[in-house]
Formats: sequence, C-alpha cells, structure tokens
Amino acid sequence: MSTYLSPEKKNQIFTEYGGSAQNTGSVEAQIALFTYRIQSLSEHLQTNKKDHSCKRSLLTLVGKRKRLLKYLMDKDIQKYRSLIEKLGIRK
Repeated sequence: MSTYLSPEKKNQIFTEYGGSAQNTGSVEAQIALFTYRIQSLSEHLQTNKKDHSCKRSLLTLVGKRKRLLKYLMDKDIQKYRSLIEKLGIRK
C-alpha cells in the first residue's frame, strides 16, 4: 500500500489549510489531508491495479471528502470556492 504520512507532512498540511498545526479539526484542513491521501492512493493504484483493499480505502476517502465539501459549500460558499481552487479539485 502507499506510504504513511509523516507527522511533519501532516503539520505542514494543517498549518497551510487550518491556520495552525494544532487546528486539526477544521473542515479545510481535513479536506486537504484527504486530498493528499487520495492522490497518494491513486498513484499507488496506477502500478498495483489489483490491490482491492487499497481501492476500497480510496473510495471511502473520496466519499468522506465529498461529504465534507458539501458541508463546507452549505456553510460558507466563499471558503468552498477558494479551497477547491487552491487544491485543484472539481475542475
């Protein structure tokens, strides 16, 4: 399966999108973390097409990210638009 996230990488993501390294619960930081994990799992599945447990994990993460994006869109449309533009999703 793909590599695990290092604590330094997590702190970098939380600092960039959540405001601080301790703000791990913000919606924007969680969406950014899910996006990074989805990208790494997608790269893994490019070479290992028959890894079904990884594929299931990927689909689970995509669903979680989709629900969080819908929540953010309903709550604050400006933050939603800036986040999807910053992450490069939903083109």
